[in-house]
Amino acid sequence: MKILLTGATGYIGKRLLPVLVAQGHKVICCVRDKNRFSPPEPLRNEVDVIEVDFLNKSTLSAIPNDIDGAYFLIHSMSNSSDYEQMEKTSAENFRGVLAKTNVRHVIYLSGIVNEQNLSRHLSSRKAVEKELARGPYNFTALRAGIIIGSGSASFEIIRDLVEKLPLMIAPRWLNTRCQPIAIKDVITFLSKTLFNTRTYNCNFDIGGPDVLTYKEMLYGFARVRGLKRWIGIVPVMTPRLSSYWLYFITSTSYRLASALVDSMKVEVVARNDEINHILEVKPINYETALQRTFSAIETNEVVSSWKDSLISGRITRSLSAFINVPNNGCFKDQRVRVIKNRDRTIHNIWHIGGQTGWYYASWLWKIRGYLDKLAGGVGLRRGRTHPDRIDAGDSVDFWRVLYANRNEGRLLLFAEMKLPGEAWLEFKIEKEKLIQTATFRPKGLWGRLYWYSVVPLHFLIFRGLADALISREKS
Repeated sequence: MKILLTGATGYIGKRLLPVLVAQGHKVICCVRDKNRFSPPEPLRNEVDVIEVDFLNKSTLSAIPNDIDGAYFLIHSMSNSSDYEQMEKTSAENFRGVLAKTNVRHVIYLSGIVNEQNLSRHLSSRKAVEKELARGPYNFTALRAGIIIGSGSASFEIIRDLVEKLPLMIAPRWLNTRCQPIAIKDVITFLSKTLFNTRTYNCNFDIGGPDVLTYKEMLYGFARVRGLKRWIGIVPVMTPRLSSYWLYFITSTSYRLASALVDSMKVEVVARNDEINHILEVKPINYETALQRTFSAIETNEVVSSWKDSLISGRITRSLSAFINVPNNGCFKDQRVRVIKNRDRTIHNIWHIGGQTGWYYASWLWKIRGYLDKLAGGVGLRRGRTHPDRIDAGDSVDFWRVLYANRNEGRLLLFAEMKLPGEAWLEFKIEKEKLIQTATFRPKGLWGRLYWYSVVPLHFLIFRGLADALISREKS
């Protein structure tokens, strides 16, 4: 069967893709930017990639007519303050174009929406579901709550809170109940639902066997990690303070933290487990999901992470809009070094950031990350998803990967920190030389003053970084 997969570069889409291919399907991956999509080599013969933006009708002609099934995995939360309208428009355009195809079954991953008073985020999910259900195809909505898995936003927030805070004074929404589900089970539900006639034109809640408060989830995480934690609840904490609390303690962005706080006041508990019996799926419990998640992290098997989504940074357009580094009106710091061992230098470049750090004066990078966090930026807390693999679109601390070609020996990064301008950092190997170039395009007078004020630090940091990349032994 030919399956249309939207959100192929997202957290869920990246994990669903290999499962669909393993089931024998030909998958058409919809991406807004081909530069961000790098399917694993074993899957490439079974995958076609098309550039489609469901907010732009002129791109929708790329969708083929002979598709049999489709997944709608598009979410705009925290991309914009007007994300409800963006999600509704995407759903309308998706429904309109698929009505002209041969599609038999459309599946949407939504949120559990059983309460009367929903958050903006959950209200938007419900509105999208209603819009998609109007199409002339068979439609199924699977509604999930908190998803637990390596790289999921929920898991990363829980981990940050428990690992960093032996004592927590927390907002009262920690007493809200939810029904977490393992990412493995979400993918199983999504894949088994496809073309199952018993699921046609229905919606189902999916969840694990445990109904827990957020506080109980934090304590459960502490037990799995062998940590002792104490959590106190403050009866009054404004949404703004709650958002700042999450933002400064965890790796989430402030906009995403605000959306999550708004949703965490709403109970997300499944109505029933009917879908479990239809598909013959037995979800694992919360602590087992945590244990499996840590196993994946320890063996470097993290397939996808929310941090690599563009919503975690400041780029809202295609990566191709930034990939051509400008020259006019820019300041540059270029270092050229003769390399003795090409493989070792590339190895060092491809391990930069995250747990490895920045090789020279990492404490200065940490201070810059802390200041960026105070200014409302992403800081250094995103790290990187994989210790030695980098693809275009990935995050590396407060940088976004624009281009990565290991054979060519070129890595191009774009700064997502708060700056009075735009900044690029490029590593390129040519004729046995490492060319490291930092480029800054200032915005107004403040941008120029900023550059001149940090020139002494740049001299130390970039010189030391270039020296370390060619001389540091592989670790």
